[in-house]
Amino acid sequence: MITPPIRLKRTALAWLLAGAALPAFAQIPFSPGGASAAPAQAAAATAGGIDVAQIKPAVDAAVNAEYGQLDLLYKDIHAHPELAFQETRTAATLADQMRKIGFDVTEHVGKTGVVAVYRNGAGPTILVRTELDALPMEEKTGLPYASNVHTKWRGEDVGVAHSCGHDLHMASWVGTAKTLVSLKDRWHGTLVFVAQPAEETVSGAQSMIDDGFFKRFPKPDYAFALHTGPGPYGSIVFNSGPITSNSDGLEITFKGRGGHGSAPDKTIDPVMMAARFVVDLQSVISREKDPQEFGVVSIGAIQGGSAENIIPDSVLLRGTIRSYKPAVRQKMLDGIRRTAKAVTEMSGAPDADIKITEGGKAVNNDPTVVARTEAMFKTAFGNERVLRVPPITASEDFSAFVDAGIPSMFFFIGVNDPQTFLASLKPGAKPLPTNHSPLFAPVPEPSIKTGVTAMSLAVLNALQWSKASGQ
Repeated sequence: MITPPIRLKRTALAWLLAGAALPAFAQIPFSPGGASAAPAQAAAATAGGIDVAQIKPAVDAAVNAEYGQLDLLYKDIHAHPELAFQETRTAATLADQMRKIGFDVTEHVGKTGVVAVYRNGAGPTILVRTELDALPMEEKTGLPYASNVHTKWRGEDVGVAHSCGHDLHMASWVGTAKTLVSLKDRWHGTLVFVAQPAEETVSGAQSMIDDGFFKRFPKPDYAFALHTGPGPYGSIVFNSGPITSNSDGLEITFKGRGGHGSAPDKTIDPVMMAARFVVDLQSVISREKDPQEFGVVSIGAIQGGSAENIIPDSVLLRGTIRSYKPAVRQKMLDGIRRTAKAVTEMSGAPDADIKITEGGKAVNNDPTVVARTEAMFKTAFGNERVLRVPPITASEDFSAFVDAGIPSMFFFIGVNDPQTFLASLKPGAKPLPTNHSPLFAPVPEPSIKTGVTAMSLAVLNALQWSKASGQ
């Protein structure tokens, strides 16, 4: 089995789907809560959940009080990034933070993962996840706290950078823990805070599950995770149902018989087979898949041959397969195998070697969790800041927890100045750096405060649901 490739988080342009709401959004002075609804409206919008008008001032006060320490934590983690399953310093830093808050902490879960549990009486159990790992790339932001770290990765010397925002996720995660514990007299239940390794290789969540996560720790009733995106800070976006895609790695080796380029009739040309496969495969997408359903197969690497006049013995193709629904995924997998077999039979060649590596499954947000949380978010942040968007085509292994049967919600927060964001959308303007760019640089304070406030309110809201439903 090959290691899945790094999955690019393409959240850019998702915010654009809000259309005319964005210019109005940019005129709203920022505070983590935006414009709150009247108490009567709040009560109606969040029936079965928290009274936003009553609890949000306390959350805001806690977030403002703790921000100075969160800023230091964020910049420290940003300057000391670590790659998948190498996050020893990062994990130890978070474990120390959580012990100081009062959590019961277990380290080395799934190699470098951390699980922190806080029990506060009878009530539902809520999971909150963050990621630990950074990316194998050099940072070019020029920030005073920029990473200068280099390390070995897959045999190569590489830079290491938090260019996907996991450092901001961690600061928000710790801030949420602090906020909830400071308000422990207002809720009852159990918090399970998970710091997961190796999200970028789409393997860390499963490694924690394989290490007995669901046997060693309380089983969550609900789960939440957030992710940064290049939209304006203060905004929250999500979808009901799929929010990310299934992602599978594809590796195919076509085997022929090499020879001189001037005598192709004496060979079985794997270059021709590979070329035919790449073209013919697209008919699976355009003619067999429902055009209203998302599914794509992209070949990103072709390797074969050593000289212009030598037909090689073999050619290797590598690619990625993306989908939202299992049925669409299966149709594309079947099409890949069928097309490869047809190509080799046409050339009289041996069957191709096909390796399909299952990566992250699509994260499916629970419709009920989304509806209840959305109503609360709109009351707390204002309708202009809370948007539903179609699912993105990137992948994310938070799905491993979701697929274990936990009703969940995965949402995005923006990290750019609203005016700068809107200016970047004008014709001819330079686009803002997105996740996985060496220039990706969130605005820390409003982004972290939004993350802490949103996640704290989401958890407080969910802690009321089981009471209301009698679970």
